[in-house]
Amino acid sequence: MTIEATRPRPQPEVAAIRSALGSSERPPAPGPLSTSLTFGWRALLKIKHVPEQLFDVTVFPVMFTLLFTFLFGGALAGSTTDYVQFLLPGIMVQGVIMITMYTGTTLRTDIEKGVFDRFRSLPVWRPSALVGMLLGDAVRFTISAVVTSALGLLLGWRPAGGVTGVVLGVLLILVFAFSLGWIWTFLSLVLRTSASVMGVSMLVITPLTFGSNIFVDPSTMPGWLQAFVSVNPVSHLVTAVRDLMGGVPVGSHVVLTLVWAAGLVAVFGSLTMWRYRDAR
Repeated sequence: MTIEATRPRPQPEVAAIRSALGSSERPPAPGPLSTSLTFGWRALLKIKHVPEQLFDVTVFPVMFTLLFTFLFGGALAGSTTDYVQFLLPGIMVQGVIMITMYTGTTLRTDIEKGVFDRFRSLPVWRPSALVGMLLGDAVRFTISAVVTSALGLLLGWRPAGGVTGVVLGVLLILVFAFSLGWIWTFLSLVLRTSASVMGVSMLVITPLTFGSNIFVDPSTMPGWLQAFVSVNPVSHLVTAVRDLMGGVPVGSHVVLTLVWAAGLVAVFGSLTMWRYRDAR
């Protein structure tokens, strides 16, 4: 009797856990969309706890836009107002593409800390951790595009395509940025440090952005450089965004951009998942 009287009673939380574990009904398995969105939310929570991550999507677009507008505007177009009509869609593309490399450095950091070892052991759709991370970065890319658009309006940019054209242009940029991010995720699984991922990413991004039609008309370039610009996917993207935001008939550049995006996902998405299984 004494033993029964002194035996501790089970806490309500413990009883609830025992009841759940003893139930014959199992909760439904999470689907690919829900798990990807969960990992995307995880990426956004990092911004909440480390707000310095917004530095690259707020300060960089402002710096690039002001620098190139006032550096080249008078020399190339006669006035900054005229030049910003040509420059702003391109500088918006450059601003987003430049910050896609942080997708790879962030993933490399998680791998070094052992976080992704735990993710691979979870009973969820295997690519959801990577897809969710890219979806979370899409929010950062959107912030960059909004900041660039707002600054452009202050500088006199007046897109003839209106709000619809600007929104369609930004969506096209986000699609291409999502596909480009798969290159950096693959590099993060191959290279061994975050610094090396950033270094190789810059080696790829620099010729893609500066060797394009972002800043000047390619017709003024030497022939060999025009040949590179004409096949550069960034040039197709910039032209497509200019057409959408400028309210002019959209040509084949939108289709070419989407084809490039699909190809990047098919190639580097497959390579990333192949490497992801054995990443250390």
